[in-house]
Amino acid sequence: MSIMSDLWIRETALNEGMIEPFVEKQVREGMISYGLSSYGYDARVADEFKIFTNVDSAVIDPKQFSDQSFVDRKLDVCVIPPNSFALARTVEYFRIPRDVMVICVGKSTYARCGIIVNV
Repeated sequence: MSIMSDLWIRETALNEGMIEPFVEKQVREGMISYGLSSYGYDARVADEFKIFTNVDSAVIDPKQFSDQSFVDRKLDVCVIPPNSFALARTVEYFRIPRDVMVICVGKSTYARCGIIVNV
């Protein structure tokens, strides 16, 4: 098993549609970085969020969340209230080959803001 290089990621993304939309180089200016990086790809968070709120219920069943427990928002920013969390998706769609394993970790930029990313 080996780690796939950024050259392999670029080639597979362009020729086989592994990542769409695909950004061939890392973009950093004035924003949180995204795009192809050394031996990896930094994905972006889309502008669609499901924000958890427990206003209508004090008890939360992790096996059976109520639709009323979430507020849908389509915004450039997401304000997460205290004692809450948000669900989001990436801008990019990933088609990972069956013989490839991906490890996805949250960016330290978000961690420094107290946001833990689970995938």
